[in-house]
Amino acid sequence: MITLVRTELRLFARDPMNALFGIVLPSLVLAALGAVPALREPAEVFGGLRFTEYFAPSLLAVSIAVLGVQGFPVGLATYREKGILRRLAVTPVRPVAVLVAQLLINMAAAVLGALLMVVVAVVVLDVPAPRHPFAFAVALVLGTAAVFSLGLVVAAFAPKARTATTIGTVLFMLTQFFAGVYLPKFLLPTSVVTIGEFVPPGIGAFADAWTGAGPDPLRLAVMALIALVCTALAARFFRWE
Repeated sequence: MITLVRTELRLFARDPMNALFGIVLPSLVLAALGAVPALREPAEVFGGLRFTEYFAPSLLAVSIAVLGVQGFPVGLATYREKGILRRLAVTPVRPVAVLVAQLLINMAAAVLGALLMVVVAVVVLDVPAPRHPFAFAVALVLGTAAVFSLGLVVAAFAPKARTATTIGTVLFMLTQFFAGVYLPKFLLPTSVVTIGEFVPPGIGAFADAWTGAGPDPLRLAVMALIALVCTALAARFFRWE
């Protein structure tokens, strides 16, 4: 298993898009925004926060969704389309081991990208560290698990890599919209913001753990439920060939 993880990790590292969009991009966007003097001043419209503080939790959704609903399911669909999973089925390396290896690598990369952005926010832009670090870690783990469970469902049902790419792109755009990446939440209708609190990765819980009074347990429970239900659904219908 360790050898397989190393092999998959080398393949992951060979694609520069994984590092650029999956790990580094949110930090670069936040650093660029922090270079604008007006966005470093507290404003009433941001709840008395600076824009960089207000917007940073939303950017956490980028790394998680890029890898969770795009990179990860497309990689598995490509393996199935090329017959790699079918050929592995007749070797000592079972296809499920490849699935687990890819899942671990992509989830670790997504969490790394999120943590890198937190470091940039705190160290470079002087954004206060999360007020509730344990709750923040729980929200990050559950939100990431929920997004990757959606990716598993895509990988289970998409017959070809192109199909997985199309579905993953739609899911990516929806997660970013409800996370407030395309439009900051203060510009969105209240109903959209409320729905977005329960759309993976559940950015509202991230923001409440970082700058608020702590996440609502209900939102965390919904992320856990989505992760369990979608993973069970994917396990039931996943096709190796």
